Amino acid sequence: MKSVKSALIALLAGAVLVLAMSGMAQAKVTIRLAYENNPGEPLDQVAHKWADLVKERSNGEVELLLFPSSQLGGKKDVLEMAKMGVNVITICDAGFLADYVPDFGILVGPYLAESPEKIFKLFKTDWYKDLSKQLETKGLHIVTSNWLYGVRHMVTTKPVKSPADMKGLKIRVPNNRIQIAALKAMGATPTPMPLGEVYPALTQGIIDGAENPLSVLYGQKLYEPAKYIELIGYLTMTAQWVGGQAYFDTLPANVVTLLQETGDEAGLYSRKVMAEEDEKIIKKMIADGSTLVDVDTAAFREMSKSTYSQFPEWTPGLYEKVQMLLAE
Repeated sequence: MKSVKSALIALLAGAVLVLAMSGMAQAKVTIRLAYENNPGEPLDQVAHKWADLVKERSNGEVELLLFPSSQLGGKKDVLEMAKMGVNVITICDAGFLADYVPDFGILVGPYLAESPEKIFKLFKTDWYKDLSKQLETKGLHIVTSNWLYGVRHMVTTKPVKSPADMKGLKIRVPNNRIQIAALKAMGATPTPMPLGEVYPALTQGIIDGAENPLSVLYGQKLYEPAKYIELIGYLTMTAQWVGGQAYFDTLPANVVTLLQETGDEAGLYSRKVMAEEDEKIIKKMIADGSTLVDVDTAAFREMSKSTYSQFPEWTPGLYEKVQMLLAE
């Protein structure tokens, strides 16, 4: 199985390199943005904003080509392509980066901070800059890190008011350890699977629910087979766009700076878009037949605390250090 997967990654990498060669005639630097979200979702809107900024600021000399809906493969496969030197950038949350630098994982811990603004403060600290440098030694380069992916809630096929109602429910989560641990601590049976497989899994009864920002739950139409909405808000999900360090080492310094500055500008735009969309989406989901459940979020917060004691690979005292940085 491993050899088949390696062959698939190599094949995908080869295909993207061929596409890159064909694109070079139109732009001196052509980079592909790969993400799971569908066209029209808020994340896709912001990705278009970033591409427009890059084109404008570079006078067309740098071009970002968008590949939504997992067109280039799953997140882990795209990251492997990036490490191989392919001209591709993909969106990641810190839970995936924890596979390379464990301390990243705390950034996707449940109920870590009171607001997204608090978490964004962390990205300007020396602590975060050190994590980014550690990641570069693993072959990955963070292009921009201040995007708001959204606050993660749930849709389920049965109403969930408290952690007691989660018992026995299979809830889809991304394949990263801390979110798996968080959902388990809150009483669910976490079930990792690619985002593109969630709708049929809900329809077929393979899983009982899914967690994600409202924009994703709506964009993927997951509220159709899972009619109950639980605004548990257990995780403020920020996002990093990540490429391969080998590829970024080939780029001129001014191009790297351009990508970072325009990416950060788009990140600020993402916060505006997400805030506006959430309120609209809840109304749309209810109008389409969904039921908003009154959730005991305090109970979920309390149940989730045990998550932070389950990662011995983290630097000792990491949770306390992050809380101190958040309080500054």
